[in-house]
Amino acid sequence: MQIHISTADGVPIYQQIVNQIKYLVSSGRLTAGEELPPIRTLAEKLVINPNTVARAYRELEGAGFVEKRRTAGTYISDQGSPLARRERLRILTERIDALLAEARQMDIAFEDVVKIAERRHATMLSTSTEV
Repeated sequence: MQIHISTADGVPIYQQIVNQIKYLVSSGRLTAGEELPPIRTLAEKLVINPNTVARAYRELEGAGFVEKRRTAGTYISDQGSPLARRERLRILTERIDALLAEARQMDIAFEDVVKIAERRHATMLSTSTEV
């Protein structure tokens, strides 16, 4: 599991960990039942205070993304799929918002954006079936 933190972007470190683990779950890179690194191990790897990792894990547990198993560690929740779907839709919505804002700045009509998206979608479908 690759997590990268930045002290320069203004987002609290625990929140960066939460966001990145949510993304990894939502994108399918972390799957239900998969174990997260122990708190101390991740803290040492990221060179941060273990309390920061513990806070991130508590936030994730509260959101239903992970579950703690007594003396066995922290695991990706089996019940995370509705949350994961919501998170994927949230991420996609943010990207669409950015695309639409950029199109507006470039004076490209919404209808043209839709046509481009439809062409790209068709291209992706045709190349994914050709194996």
